[in-house]
Amino acid sequence: MLVNLRNNLCSPVLLLGFVLMIICYLFSEQPGHVWLLTIAQLVFVPAMLKMVIPFNKKENGILAAMMLTITLLHWWPGGKFAIVLALLYVLYTAFIALYGVRRFLQRGFTNIAEIAIDVGLIYLFVGGLWFFAFIADINTGFSSLITWLTAIHFHYSACLLAISIGLFGRLHKSKWYSAVVVILLAGPILVALGITFSTSIEIVSVGLYIFAIYCLFILSIRTRFPRAQGVFLRVSYGAICITILWSLLYAFGNFMGASFVGIPDMLKFHGLMNCLLFGGIGVVAWAIEVPKTTHHKFTFPISRIRGKLRGSGDAHPGLVDALSDFTNTTKLPPAISHFYEQTNAYRLLASVQWRTWFKPFAFLYQGISRRMQQLNLPFTSKQIEMTGIIAKVDAKQDGRHAPRAWIRKIGQQTTFVAIYAKHTTAQTTYMNIALPLPFSTMMGVLYLYEEQGQLHLTSDHEGDAGIYLALKDYMFKLPLHEHFIITATNDTNLTAVHTMRIFGLRFLQIGYQIERIKK
Repeated sequence: MLVNLRNNLCSPVLLLGFVLMIICYLFSEQPGHVWLLTIAQLVFVPAMLKMVIPFNKKENGILAAMMLTITLLHWWPGGKFAIVLALLYVLYTAFIALYGVRRFLQRGFTNIAEIAIDVGLIYLFVGGLWFFAFIADINTGFSSLITWLTAIHFHYSACLLAISIGLFGRLHKSKWYSAVVVILLAGPILVALGITFSTSIEIVSVGLYIFAIYCLFILSIRTRFPRAQGVFLRVSYGAICITILWSLLYAFGNFMGASFVGIPDMLKFHGLMNCLLFGGIGVVAWAIEVPKTTHHKFTFPISRIRGKLRGSGDAHPGLVDALSDFTNTTKLPPAISHFYEQTNAYRLLASVQWRTWFKPFAFLYQGISRRMQQLNLPFTSKQIEMTGIIAKVDAKQDGRHAPRAWIRKIGQQTTFVAIYAKHTTAQTTYMNIALPLPFSTMMGVLYLYEEQGQLHLTSDHEGDAGIYLALKDYMFKLPLHEHFIITATNDTNLTAVHTMRIFGLRFLQIGYQIERIKK
């Protein structure tokens, strides 16, 4: 434990921050509430950042420069020089936020624990902007003190808390945890909206925040940690459970038009307790042992084709060579395997049904899809015939084994250009489908299984399954899922239902009548 504490808290740049913090505390004439933010800027936030970001020498230099900037502001708190120093701090927080964005683009909407860390890094930039607004005396619509307190809020309750719950999520997995993270990550914005626009929103958002904080504390009690780490972390989370009640009293007082808790009381109790117990004890808790990430990089093959598919090879009969490569076909009607292996022998009739709530977006998107000639679905729900061909694609151009393109049209408009391939991970073979987009490629990795004589293809499954966007060097998972159900109605005809969801909400369903062409 002592070795970890020394490694995580005693690096030269962190020792510099600690020394500068002591200098500011002993010799600066700034009021006490300024020190609450300074200790976060010089000690707490840098320590947490170094636990999740592998700083190199250059980045440590940037961190040290930021610390000197904050220290100088204690002696030059106003004027043009102060504005320049504050702007340098904003640039530092923007650098950290960009790192959070890059982290996110390497994964996308998967692994909520890592997303929490990403959001924490981005929230630091918001805190930096509020800090700059205070130093530059920008009119934010609030008093100077409230502007300062908002900067503190985004350093502690947004940045530090988000990183902390992200590290906690590396150790704990549950549905409750996911719900808690969503509320806590949205909390700083919801509270800010409430303060700005409506005391009713403020009190509801604070109520949700309190609920999530107490759930987080309960989850921490039920989670196993190394003994010392568990004690420190529970003290850190327990401190928020107490101090958040002051926020509730403050919000309720604003709602009732009364004053139960004033700003001075908030600073003396809420601010100081959050600083020392949540911030200080929380940093020590994670320094005892930093959990390793549970995310593994995506290693499955990705199509190299971007933009439009330029040229295709000879005709190919089916989407797959053998459906049995993907799943056990012994319980499936032969017509289903025949369709996938001899796709060109079938005629498709499609009925597109957009959900009512999504129709405005679908209508606007049509102007883009017609230009791209990709994902170009009609707005009407009338049954329309889709014609198409399957053709081989150059494997060297695509980068995957034996790719073939299924090009579907409605009339003269291209609806889909989907390049089919397969890959195997851990003895599971997935259908690996690429849809080229401008400067990028959307990848649909589908898991296949049989259920009650029907074939299911889904992106909502463990392993590689999912819908991804490949953009330059980034590969990130999208908050989309699709599910196909293929049913044989007789020996020659089938039906298919294709459902798509975004953030769990269904927005599109396509029904297919699939008929074997009579020769």
